[in-house]
Amino acid sequence: MGERIERVAVIGGGLIGASWAALFLAHGLTVAVHEPAADVAQGVARRVADAWPDLQALGLARGTFDAAQPRLTVTSDVAAALQTTDFVQECGPDRLPLKHRIIAAIEPHLKPEVIIASSSSALMPSEIQQGATHPDRILVGHPFNPPHLIPLVELVAGHATSQNAVERAQAFYHRLGREVIVPLREMRGHVANRLTAALYREAVHLVAEGIATVADVDRAISAGPGLRWALMGPHLTYYLGGGDGGLRHYLEHLGPAQEARWAELGAPRLDARTIAALVSGMDDALKGSTADTLAARRDAALVALLRAKADSGL
Repeated sequence: MGERIERVAVIGGGLIGASWAALFLAHGLTVAVHEPAADVAQGVARRVADAWPDLQALGLARGTFDAAQPRLTVTSDVAAALQTTDFVQECGPDRLPLKHRIIAAIEPHLKPEVIIASSSSALMPSEIQQGATHPDRILVGHPFNPPHLIPLVELVAGHATSQNAVERAQAFYHRLGREVIVPLREMRGHVANRLTAALYREAVHLVAEGIATVADVDRAISAGPGLRWALMGPHLTYYLGGGDGGLRHYLEHLGPAQEARWAELGAPRLDARTIAALVSGMDDALKGSTADTLAARRDAALVALLRAKADSGL
């Protein structure tokens, strides 16, 4: 199945597309990135090169970037990008009409069996499949940013997606060392983004209602439960919280307190006042740090964390 995929086309060379390209290239694949915007296209190789040391630190990159670079092509010619490709990772903007235009543009250049995996974070694959010539090969392969470091891939089938396409895509992502989850049915936002959206809703509510600052909300997660969540999910966390009685003990004895908190969770609106409070609070928290500096520190810490998790068997 996945073992026959050796040439990958990435549609869209932005932040997510370039990160995918780095991962594919590191695993010895031949990668063609289609990017029509000249300024974005010029940055693809730089982003891949920047990602390479982290991929090497994780033992994922085969050799140096200079040695791998001949296997990377960036082009504005969609036909050239798709020539003889075995797999398509679509990374266009998350707008349904645009997804449909992208699918219509790339399908004529693909063999019917070539999988199209969309990096969509919110759209459902059944929506993306609408009007496609071969909807059976279209699914969602949603990563978390940055895809070359965060191992999660949500593999979501639409109504028309074939089981064969799911199995082949799953085998391919497993080959790349990804942690693949296959939801039992599709839902907007899939699984991980729905969980993060639920947390962020309350994070916004706490700021909007003047209960906590942006910095303290972030600190409450990063210095508290976020440390555990990097190692295990919420169900396993509460299982351990139940002591010898496990999850049943936790739910039966502390479940009423959970329900009381659920009943009081906020439902904020992202109106002008709330947005202003969030942006102002973020500016205060940054204290002169730049996005590039923060991203570099985050990636270095992610590498260390992933290595620590591997060493501890988590």
